[in-house]
This record gives sequence, C-alpha cells and structure tokens, in this order.
Amino acid sequence: MTGPLQGLRIIEMAGIGPGPFACMMLADHGADVIRVERMPPGERTPGDAANVLLRSRRTLSVDMTSPDGVAVIRDLCRSADGLVEGFRPGVMERRGLGPDLLLSDNPKLVYGRMTGWGQDGPYAREAGHDINYIALSGTLHALGRAGDKPTPPINLVGDFGGGGMVLAFGMVAALLHARATGQGQVVDCAMTDGSALLMSMIWSFRAQGMWQDQRGVNLLDGGAPFYDTYETADGGYISLGSIEPVFYGNLLCALGLTDDPDFTHQMDPAHWPRMKQRLVTIIRQRTRQEWCQLLEGHDICFAPVLSMAEAVDHPHNRARGAFIAIDGVTQPAPAPRFSHTPPAPPRPLQSQASTILAGIGYDDARVAALRDAGIIG
Repeated sequence: MTGPLQGLRIIEMAGIGPGPFACMMLADHGADVIRVERMPPGERTPGDAANVLLRSRRTLSVDMTSPDGVAVIRDLCRSADGLVEGFRPGVMERRGLGPDLLLSDNPKLVYGRMTGWGQDGPYAREAGHDINYIALSGTLHALGRAGDKPTPPINLVGDFGGGGMVLAFGMVAALLHARATGQGQVVDCAMTDGSALLMSMIWSFRAQGMWQDQRGVNLLDGGAPFYDTYETADGGYISLGSIEPVFYGNLLCALGLTDDPDFTHQMDPAHWPRMKQRLVTIIRQRTRQEWCQLLEGHDICFAPVLSMAEAVDHPHNRARGAFIAIDGVTQPAPAPRFSHTPPAPPRPLQSQASTILAGIGYDDARVAALRDAGIIG
C-alpha cells in the first residue's frame, strides 16, 4: 500500500452506502482496510465486482453469531487503528463488539459509527434513508424549483457528502489524535448532522438576509437567471454560473447583451423572471456544441451539462485522468491528489482470509480449524 494513509489499518464492518464510501476513501489513500462480511460466503454476488465502493480492500467472511467469530473480530481490532460500522445504535453492543469492549482491548482504537440520525435523540432507533435524513436537517426543503415540491439530489447529500465523507474526515482527525496521544475514541457521524453542515454557507446567507426559506427564488438554487441550466437547440443543456460582475459582463458580451436594458440590474430579483425568459429563448437557438464553441475560454463560468457516459470522454476529464477502469468497470479516480504521497492505483476487492488472519498471528492450523467449523469463509 502507498499513499498518505499508508501504515493505518481499518476494520470495516460490511454495510452499504456511506460506510463503504468512507472506507473506500481511506483505502484509496493508502490505508489497509479489511472488510469483514457476514457468513455465509454465498451472500457475495457477481454484481459485487461492479461495486465501485468496495475497491482497494481485503475481505473475509465471519460468522458474527458465533462466539468464536466474535473473538476473531476482536483479535483483528486489537492491532487495528480504527473500526467503521454502520448499524443502528445498539447492534454492535449486542454482538459483543461495542466500543467500550473494543477500546478496553485496544485503547488507541478509533471507533467510527455511521448512522442516519446519530447515536442518540428521539429518532436514533428509527429506520430511514438519505431522503429522510436531509429532510430533517432542513436541506431537502431548499432543493427544487420554485412552486414545485422538494427534489431529492439522488443520495449525494446524506449518504455520501454528509455521511461517508464527513466520517472519513472524522476518522482521520481522530486517528491523528490517537497517534499523538495514544487515546482512541468514538466518532459519532450522523447523516442528519452532516447534511446540515453542508448547508453552512446557506445558513450564513440566511443570517445576512440574503436567502429566502423558499425554493427556487435565491441566488444559487435556480432562481437567478445567471446561475442555472438551459436547454439548447439539440435537447442538450448548458450551465451558467456568472455571479461575479466580471463573469456576468463576459456573459453579456458573448451573447451581445451588454447594452440590453433587461440585463442591467443583475442582482435585483424583480428583474430575474424577464432575464430568464430572454435567456431561455436565446440559448435554444444554438446546439450545446455551438454554445461550447462560443462560450468556452472567456471566463464566463460555463460548462456543458454532460451525462455520465459523456463525462468520461470529455477532454478535460481525460487530461486529468478523472475516470479510470478497473477490470472493465469505469469509475471515478481517487481524489484528492497528493504531490509527494500518491497512492497506488485502486484494485478490486480481494478475499484474503488466510493472509489477514496470519497477519494477526493465527497459524495455518488455527485458520483451517475456523474454516472447517464454518466460523470463517
């Protein structure tokens, strides 16, 4: 393993969504992440090979209902730097793998807990998904067009931005503390908390009187005509983000609207409906490619709206190596980039039960006995 997190070992209790995303980020940047999956091993499906979130890990299957299986996991955690789990509050404790017990085994352990609602509070034990977590944080209410219902942003804001990415940051922060002090701790990462955190700038705008608690009428939510998407003549779309005066001026110049009275009051919302109507008509007169040729390279804050398939082949993304293929599966490359500690290229998930257990002192006979007893896969 190479990368800035080289030398760290993380135990990942298998789950879906934000926990695996956090562990993918840690593994992408050099941590040795061991994914512990539940028995039976037949749970693995051919579709797992295309699961991008599982890359760059080693894995083993363990019978977590067996005391011997729980003992294996405890042994893994004795020499690990961190553990990540994404179960409802109390599940790990009932399995005999709660933080108090594992921190008594290994006081330096960082115990990352990924949930929707958090470890406490009235909703803590309720079921939920991304859409529910961002609804409660006030985030979903802000997403959508004026006069329309809230629009879920796929599951990017709760699961991945406010969940997995915040957990990855929390793990690294606590791991730095543990390395400096020898003291481990629990990282309580809730998607409701994280999605609220992602709205920090919007809360600032609201406090300054610059944001209405109404969808689609504000500067960054599609209300402003100079910060929106527009359909082109060929059914494609382009994006404009010409907020600052210099970029807005460059946009008007490129469109031949510099002296047009409809566009002289950029920041006055009373003029936005007329401005947007004009832009809709103007942009529908050319194809997306024609707009690229006209607007690119002029500091307008412009980009074509690309599909996933198109994004892979765009010249900028190709130049950056923004997408890679692993075993024929196209996926985003690790990010961010490091000048002195670049990580190795990602690799597919690898089942390595014997190697993993040998790394914590289990000899071949002990591993064989566990396998024969159905404790490990």
